[in-house]
Amino acid sequence: MVPIMSLWAPILLSAVIVFVVSSIIHMALPYHRSDHAKVPSEEEAMAALRRLEIPKGDYMMPYCGSPKEMKTPEFAEKLKKGPVASMTVMGPDFQMGKSLTLWFLYCVVIGIFAAYITGRALGPGAGYRAVFRIAGCTAFLGYAGALWQNSIWYRRKWSTTVKSTIDGLIFGLLTAGTFGWLWPR
Repeated sequence: MVPIMSLWAPILLSAVIVFVVSSIIHMALPYHRSDHAKVPSEEEAMAALRRLEIPKGDYMMPYCGSPKEMKTPEFAEKLKKGPVASMTVMGPDFQMGKSLTLWFLYCVVIGIFAAYITGRALGPGAGYRAVFRIAGCTAFLGYAGALWQNSIWYRRKWSTTVKSTIDGLIFGLLTAGTFGWLWPR
């Protein structure tokens, strides 16, 4: 068993590496540019939503508050008429710096879980491949494990989910390599 306090170097370094690589993936490589599409008549749609003054939050339309309401003819008619949408309203105060800070902290948390699980499974001096396997699997699950439910329940494009899962695999492999390299001997 390896105490988590002795694994801060791989935790923090893997977070930095994943942060940098994820920035390169999203800024320099073109494959995520098709994750979102422009809404037809964007200005008109934005003006209409602006007039409604919808507060920040997650919304579903049509919305029903109970399974009983879901069975009503009124709800069935709303579904039929459409559009059916799930949306997140972020508000005009969206700040990329805050999102990047939270992303980095999330990378640190994934590293902490990878350290905890790998440190409980293996002792000091464990081989690179054993550390790589456990830390990598843990990190992959942290980065990609919950993405699929967004396509299942909220109809996010499967291509976006698969691309993000590939990103999660890359991040998991980078975390695995860092832990294998810096594992206590």
